[in-house]
Amino acid sequence: MQVKEDINEIRPIEKDEFLSEIICLKMDAWRLVQICAVRIEDGFELSYTFCKEYRMVTLRLITKEQEEVSSITQNYHSAFMQENEMKELFGVPVRALAPDNH
Repeated sequence: MQVKEDINEIRPIEKDEFLSEIICLKMDAWRLVQICAVRIEDGFELSYTFCKEYRMVTLRLITKEQEEVSSITQNYHSAFMQENEMKELFGVPVRALAPDNH
């Protein structure tokens, strides 16, 4: 058995490409690993990490403070807890969050 080398890619992404890229990852059987929010000047840096076999890719999305981000729970149901955390702990406006735990 040959061991594959781990690959970890951080891919900056624009908001208008975000949901279509999420759909492509889901259709290609990538698993959601984690979502991380960090407050930066004038907004947020959001990192969505996905894994497939020995590869990882992180989509890095920069948003303004009051700019809404679409929920990905329609494609990755397990995202609801991490998106609720982003909203409640950091104040990230998440649109169409279901369920919204307030």
